[in-house]
Amino acid sequence: MKPSFPYFLKNKFVKSATALTVIAAVSAPYAAAACTSFLLPTTDGSGIYARTMEFGIELQSNALVIPRAYTLHTTGADGKAGMSWKGKYAAIGMNALGETTLVDGMNEKGLAGGVLYFPEFAGYADGSKTDKEKSLAPWDVLSWVLTNFATVEEVKTAIQDMSVINVVQPQMGFAPPLHYTIHDASGASIVIEPVDGKLKIYDNPVGVMTNSPSFDWHMTNLRNFLKMSPLNAPDLKIAGTTFSPLGQGSGLLGIPGDSTPPSRFVRAAAYVQTVEKQPSGDDAVRLTEHILNNFDIPKGWIQTAKELKIPLEYTQWSTIADLKNQKYYVKMYDDQVLRGIDIKSFDLDAKELKKAPLSPKITPPSVEFAK
Repeated sequence: MKPSFPYFLKNKFVKSATALTVIAAVSAPYAAAACTSFLLPTTDGSGIYARTMEFGIELQSNALVIPRAYTLHTTGADGKAGMSWKGKYAAIGMNALGETTLVDGMNEKGLAGGVLYFPEFAGYADGSKTDKEKSLAPWDVLSWVLTNFATVEEVKTAIQDMSVINVVQPQMGFAPPLHYTIHDASGASIVIEPVDGKLKIYDNPVGVMTNSPSFDWHMTNLRNFLKMSPLNAPDLKIAGTTFSPLGQGSGLLGIPGDSTPPSRFVRAAAYVQTVEKQPSGDDAVRLTEHILNNFDIPKGWIQTAKELKIPLEYTQWSTIADLKNQKYYVKMYDDQVLRGIDIKSFDLDAKELKKAPLSPKITPPSVEFAK
């Protein structure tokens, strides 16, 4: 599968007055709570990372390429200028609301990750009591990770000295409650969660993350589904009568199908553990896409009380990252064709960040019949 992608433009800061008005009207707990992410192990010891991005307002996301040695800045306490750094590694991924920070992405070493919503459980440090040079705004964490580190172990060591501070995101009007999933090309995974002003770091053996509650709760909840299996259930005999399963898939009977974070976590873990694994590359990417499609949320599937007039949350885009081959793919709600970025095709020592709008191609191509 050869990656293809729109022409990249020079970076421009984009704002939408309409989007800002909507954001201001939406309270934090309702903005996004249905993102799903997972790492699908491959037979060559690496993995394919994937996630969906659900939000109730238009994120106007673009694809970004951040070159090596590009200077990035954080927002500090009270909205003042925070720390800055020059990236060690180039990174590609998705932004939101015209910002130059990544909410999902992968770097040139195959380290990948995403920002997911963590409502009611995220608790940030007080920026007035932390070291400015070791403080990150919630939305700056992933960019800092991907431009500075090559492996999960490096991230685990470095993040312990950092603080994620309670600072208002200027365009949103509140501090978005977030947590972070990180994976590397060896197949290692961690989850980083800010709770009560401190960072909790979890090894993630199942490679899955959704939203609230905390990651350790989700891992405990998996104990309620110990019998899930890709193998069909055996026949049951009662008083000489044999009862056989009704069709295929009885080994996974009872796996939750709703869109709550706990149910999506269990369902993603079930898929990751049961599908037939592939080596890194096109087949593994397509397999991952089939799993990811199960978490796509159309407009109207999730609704709050109609009198609140909250925008409908839906899957605005989904991404897949081949960590071994450093290829990153994205598809949009209005364009389900998987488009790709090969990070090796860019000048990673360029001086400017590159950005590409993801304009949908709504009309599907016609089927061509032999003449």
